[in-house]
Amino acid sequence: MAGVEQRKVDEDEEGMRLDRWFKSHFPGLAFGKLQKLLRSGQIRVDGGRVKSDTRVRSGQTIRIPPLGTDEKRSPVSGAPASGSDSEMLSQMLLFESPKVFVFNKPAGLAVQGGSGLSRHVDGMLEAWRNRKGEKPRLVHRLDRETSGVLVVARSRGAAQALTEAFRKRTTKKTYWALVKGVPAPHEGRISTWLVKDQTPEGDRMRVARHGEPGADHAVSYYRVLEQAGQNLSWLEMEPYTGRTHQLRVHAMHIGCPILGDPKYFDADHNWEFPGGVQKRLHLHARHISIPAPGGGKIEVTAPLPPHMVQSWNLLGFDQEPVE
Repeated sequence: MAGVEQRKVDEDEEGMRLDRWFKSHFPGLAFGKLQKLLRSGQIRVDGGRVKSDTRVRSGQTIRIPPLGTDEKRSPVSGAPASGSDSEMLSQMLLFESPKVFVFNKPAGLAVQGGSGLSRHVDGMLEAWRNRKGEKPRLVHRLDRETSGVLVVARSRGAAQALTEAFRKRTTKKTYWALVKGVPAPHEGRISTWLVKDQTPEGDRMRVARHGEPGADHAVSYYRVLEQAGQNLSWLEMEPYTGRTHQLRVHAMHIGCPILGDPKYFDADHNWEFPGGVQKRLHLHARHISIPAPGGGKIEVTAPLPPHMVQSWNLLGFDQEPVE
């Protein structure tokens, strides 16, 4: 049996409860046994007695007596716990740092699990657990049929910093959309209240009255980058708030629903879907600017998915970033 070990608390474990720290590193250690070791003073932090709810600080030293249970062992980052998942994550990867991954999520791949879903990003991230056994953490979402930039934290501390950035709206997210018609004016702000309705086809958002129960305020900005006559236009959209289906509902609200949207595109009978354009959602998370955990800024741009490249080529739109 191993002897007493002294373990330093990592920077990303700052503020973690001691019982959760042990659960993270030694998942086989029963809570009752942990309590007994704490009461008897066999587990100490910086030489002092502590309780299970003590919050540890970066750089502190934890005294770990023989526990009789193995430490968590996991594949190193990128190792093929599931070869196909690891390979697909590698193909999706746009940017990485010691604290962050940024992926280009393909259209049709769900971010999290749900009814009838066998594959999703959250599950795939199991293949990229690090040496400490930490699985990369989601910090925001994209709809299943929306492609583009998806930011994932590589550690608990990074997740806290990124989540706070989204909460404080110090991030800037830019989407590209192909919509029916051309909005007037060509540039503007959309401000509504949105509420979720449950329908036989699943949850659907709708514009609500101010004060309606369950309604949340939603603000988006848009501008026309190019147009194909009066039939179609390419919008750059920025969500200021982050409500479910926000851009999709707001595009519909200004009379220019996003092409291929199964929930919010209801074309009138004399409107024909353009030949050569796939009936898939034409909404892409194109760019993100977000404060990097630890300082600096992360700026990442995602190339268009194949079905949108096809539409852009058909319409003669320039796929290079528009300043």
